[in-house]
Amino acid sequence: MQYQIDHTDLSLVLALVRGRSLARAAELLQVDVSTVFRAVRRLEAALGVALFEKSRRGYEPSETAQALAEQAERAEQALDAARVALEQGKQVVSGTVRLTCTDAVLSSLLLPALARFMPNYPALSLELVTSNDFANLSRRDADLALRLTNQPPEHLVGRRLAKVSYVVCARDDGQDRSDLARQSWIAPDESMPDHATVLWRLHDLPGVMPSYRCSSMYAVAQLTRAGLGVAALPDFILRNQQDLRALSAPLPGCDTELWLLTRPDCRALRSVQTLFEELSEALISSD
Repeated sequence: MQYQIDHTDLSLVLALVRGRSLARAAELLQVDVSTVFRAVRRLEAALGVALFEKSRRGYEPSETAQALAEQAERAEQALDAARVALEQGKQVVSGTVRLTCTDAVLSSLLLPALARFMPNYPALSLELVTSNDFANLSRRDADLALRLTNQPPEHLVGRRLAKVSYVVCARDDGQDRSDLARQSWIAPDESMPDHATVLWRLHDLPGVMPSYRCSSMYAVAQLTRAGLGVAALPDFILRNQQDLRALSAPLPGCDTELWLLTRPDCRALRSVQTLFEELSEALISSD
């Protein structure tokens, strides 16, 4: 008969994954070291797999142990949410919501918004995934997506939150950068060949060859902040970075929209709907 893993087993694995030593795991579980050692040996024998490998860095978890630890953390979060619900009443919002966005949107828009309202939801857990792709929402790998697009997929539902323009920016260091064609340019790499700013540059500054190419707009912004050159950046980055200055008006043909999207089957989930409404209010008001 296949071994049936229980909560005690999950707690054991999670403690050793977190502690990386028998002594630290024993401290977390409030037992002695020999108890932890024997329990791990028994669990490995029952499962028929090695869960940990001892090295100079401590107990290294196998993929199986890592997977069990992730499930243990979810169980831990569910218990915490249940305790909060009992303490605060049945109306508490709990659960885990997975949200995907680009790293530029995360750093400049999402994090300031979360800081304002997430403390009001102690039982709500949020998993953040940075990606440029709609596929993770379509594949059910995420519940919500913040995306810059003028054409959100028809199979998703959502709300337009803001219009986003792109402007040429540089570090505010007092240098004369009026001749854009003679500047060192920072641009998206070949992973974003159809990005609006790439198409604008090819049309308006065809002789410019970027000195730096980056796989994300966040990286483009960071290099620009470091004074390595100029770049076309979303206006929300410019608003949130006092060390950047605009060198142009909004670039023609580059305007896009910020959308908050979800799958139709997620609309009935209280946790998703709550986060959807809070983010909508926070990001619309920041536009």
